[in-house]
Amino acid sequence: MNNLDLSLSAENNNLITNHFLNLPDLHFFHKCNQQYRINRGVYNMIDDWFFEYGIVQIAPRRIFILAFLDFAYQENKTQSTKFLRFGHGGLMKKLNDFIKNHEKGSYGQN
Repeated sequence: MNNLDLSLSAENNNLITNHFLNLPDLHFFHKCNQQYRINRGVYNMIDDWFFEYGIVQIAPRRIFILAFLDFAYQENKTQSTKFLRFGHGGLMKKLNDFIKNHEKGSYGQN
């Protein structure tokens, strides 16, 4: 996430008011596309999945989207493809794996 300008400064001291998280949807998607190489359809499915999971406010949902993309990217960074690929049913499986890791508190503790 370091390339996505989520740094906290004195005048922007929390993630909810972070400029990046409050961009219009298309601009936020373009940043995710540049960083994680996902296409619009995958981004929309991820966004919808977190909404249906119960994260309805946009800024917290975007934080979860970024955390998920980082999780998926770290596991797939050895692939030399243009976009993150999940395969048939792979996106839903990866989202469920991410949530299980998040709920256990083990995300990022490899």
